[in-house]
Amino acid sequence: MTLDRSVLAFAGLMVLLSVVLTVWVSPLFVWLTVFVGANLLQSAFTGFCPAAIVMKRLGIRPGCAF
Repeated sequence: MTLDRSVLAFAGLMVLLSVVLTVWVSPLFVWLTVFVGANLLQSAFTGFCPAAIVMKRLGIRPGCAF
């Protein structure tokens, strides 16, 4: 799996996790969804993604975007 796909999979997992936490724990977890969405949007324009930096250091092979 490339770094690009890993970042997308991680973002999808975080969105699903935040929805589950919002429904079953507290409505305030919706802010996690907002944070993940805002981070995806800014990384699309700037190319900077903190998750990609961490995953690159863990040894995941680079893709086209990151």
